[in-house]
Amino acid sequence: MEQRDAIALVRESLPGLTASERRIAEEILDDPTGVAGLAITDLAVRCETSVSTVARFAQSLGYSGYRELRAEISRSVTLAQAQRERFGLETTAIDPHDAVSTVAAKIGAQQVDAIERTARMVDADAVDRVAAAIVSARRIELLGQGASALTAQDLQQKLVRIGLAASHASDPHLALTMASLCTEEDVVIAFSHSGATPETIRTATVAHDAGALTVAVTNEPAAPLLDAVDVVLLTHADESPFRMAAMSSRIAQLALIDILFVRIVQRAGGSVSTPLHLTHDAIARR
Repeated sequence: MEQRDAIALVRESLPGLTASERRIAEEILDDPTGVAGLAITDLAVRCETSVSTVARFAQSLGYSGYRELRAEISRSVTLAQAQRERFGLETTAIDPHDAVSTVAAKIGAQQVDAIERTARMVDADAVDRVAAAIVSARRIELLGQGASALTAQDLQQKLVRIGLAASHASDPHLALTMASLCTEEDVVIAFSHSGATPETIRTATVAHDAGALTVAVTNEPAAPLLDAVDVVLLTHADESPFRMAAMSSRIAQLALIDILFVRIVQRAGGSVSTPLHLTHDAIARR
């Protein structure tokens, strides 16, 4: 199977699990280091379930069986430990009493982890599908509220610089108006870390019903937003308790759209060279 972070896969699977499978998943998420050292019978006993249920759970994630899942959990734990050691940390959780240097190290570790996991687990087929649609689109509408609006604006700036008709409406009513005028020639990309922002969901739904190709950029694989889109691009960021600052989530979104943008430029080929030079020269004069 495609190499993906086992712990992230377990977290993504939570919404669709049975009660017994959820106990297995929660045990893995609560103590991945401990689970990595458990035999299948020991994990079954700890989770008050059967060996066959544990085996089926592993297979439902795409692994050949529990042995492969356990090996990948061990790998994820090792990578996380290496990341902390890289920054000289025992934990990346920010404490209110941390010194500035410690805060800097923890934020650095969190953001590097978000970028690395998002890049490592990117859905290449989904990125290619969105890139191809954008290159041939009549126009591209970008949706996002709050911190996600900053990511939408960043992609808008990139697309405009290569001559594509991209726009972002910060006003939800204007965004709805533009979405209602979409056709099958348009692409709409909705940014929402939680995938539960009502304005974004509503606008994406209107665009989808109008015939546009709709795309979600979110961290939640079972978010309500997914019901309104054709393609999903997932980020993989774990926020600290300081979530209101939207730190790791924003960094993960920016990394993902950089990947998408490079793919767009690759597909567009030489046609982007002239607009890139023109926009560079226009800005350079300022």
